[in-house]
Amino acid sequence: MSAFPRVIPVLLVSDGYLVKPVKFHGDKYIGDPINAVRIFNEKQVDELVICDIDSSVKGTGVNYSLIEEIASEAFMPVGYGGGVSSAAEAQRITGIGIEKVILNSAAFHRPEAIGEISAALGASSTVVSVDAKKRLTGGWDTYAQRGKKKLGMTPAEAARLAQEHGAGEIIVSAIDRESTFSGYDLKLVTAVSEAVTVPVIALGGASGYADFAPALEAGASAVAAGSMFVLNGKHRAVLITYPTPDQIRALKS
Repeated sequence: MSAFPRVIPVLLVSDGYLVKPVKFHGDKYIGDPINAVRIFNEKQVDELVICDIDSSVKGTGVNYSLIEEIASEAFMPVGYGGGVSSAAEAQRITGIGIEKVILNSAAFHRPEAIGEISAALGASSTVVSVDAKKRLTGGWDTYAQRGKKKLGMTPAEAARLAQEHGAGEIIVSAIDRESTFSGYDLKLVTAVSEAVTVPVIALGGASGYADFAPALEAGASAVAAGSMFVLNGKHRAVLITYPTPDQIRALKS
């Protein structure tokens, strides 16, 4: 395991294009995902996540051609999510060269799929994304299918379910913070981190490097971000950035 915190860019893809929604709505076109991967190569990113955000909602399934392009270009380990629902699909994805498979809708529609994929790939390659939205009355609800389907469980319960079925890592994503640059939902990060013993990745709301340390202190094992790594300034111009090794090392101090 690295001595330094993992800092993971998350790229969202729709219809083969790199996009950036806000709170899971209103996709903003960013560009070509393969070009973004090449730039992250140059910036020596340690790990990358790619999610095809429409595959489960539209029922288009796994985008293998995109995965093949990404695997051929990426110099870093990549996690892929989007439409994965079976061990056979997961094995095909890792056979192409992707290190981790990320489940969301399938994990809660049929939790046994987590165990089947974990048995095929190993728990460390089996990740479940828990998408949470704050309730007006307090606490959070968990959603699937891009925030369209309420699952009737808290994020902590969803994370425990995922771990019990074989997930080796949890991404906790704050729907109402996505692309808001308002910081991570630290209480959500703590609630999920305390519910499981596997690593938890915080996602949703990061505005700058200063947001990383509080998320790690709240219990996250790693931090992830989308908008802050691909958009810049009040006009949200496309500019791909990533912290230097010294900036990542400073998170440990």
